Amino acid sequence: MGPPVYPADYLLCAENSLIDQSRHARMGRTTTNGDGFGLGWYGERDEPGLFRDIRPAWNDDNLGNVAAQIRSPLFFAHVRAATNGGIARNNCHPFRYGRWLFMHNGQIGAFDRVRREIDCLIDDAYYHHRLGTTDSETFFCLMLTHGLEDGPPAAFARAVAQVEQVKAEQGVNNPLRLTAALTDGGTTYAIRYASDPEAPTLFIGHSQPAEAGAAPLLIVSEPLDSCPDHWQKVETAHLVTARDGHYDIAAFTPDGRGL
Repeated sequence: MGPPVYPADYLLCAENSLIDQSRHARMGRTTTNGDGFGLGWYGERDEPGLFRDIRPAWNDDNLGNVAAQIRSPLFFAHVRAATNGGIARNNCHPFRYGRWLFMHNGQIGAFDRVRREIDCLIDDAYYHHRLGTTDSETFFCLMLTHGLEDGPPAAFARAVAQVEQVKAEQGVNNPLRLTAALTDGGTTYAIRYASDPEAPTLFIGHSQPAEAGAAPLLIVSEPLDSCPDHWQKVETAHLVTARDGHYDIAAFTPDGRGL
């Protein structure tokens, strides 16, 4: 987020670009992320633009063409390694609801064993909006149910607590791993949480100053360059809140009160 930029500067041209990460992630548990991609961006319309497809990001010329032509003050981009849900466009991140975009690294452990119970907790207004079959979109809908539009940090806390509660009730020991990003086009939230010690990585920093002056603020799963001074690692069980080039990192604890 920051001065309008071309997404291609980061997706294709950075030292450790997202295209490079799709071929060989340096820090991810899954090295190759070739099961689809997505780009969501904010412009002059009320809702963000969204371009997703099932081809590997490194093998889709349209992604490069779009990313080199649009300019945006805030965009999300994701490459997918399928863990839950088949390879389909509707299962590619980011997911959109109104002004909101959401994307996720990680998984709800043993999702097939708890999916029905979690589905029943989603409000009908959001359940019928869901188009795919992933645990990630399910979690997004659960956050919407828990008042995302009124308070994203509280929605994160209550949704995590509810997933953990369902897992415990069903005797599921497989971990919830949630490194995720959420935005309404103004404020961006990013979380790093897991119920085991293996939360996917998260960093925040600056790289490749924009032509307009100030360097954009970047929230990424892996640093985009090899300069450690550019990046701050977000520790597990923390939530980032970023707006207007400034950010705050606070401890995160699930909140099961009233569930």
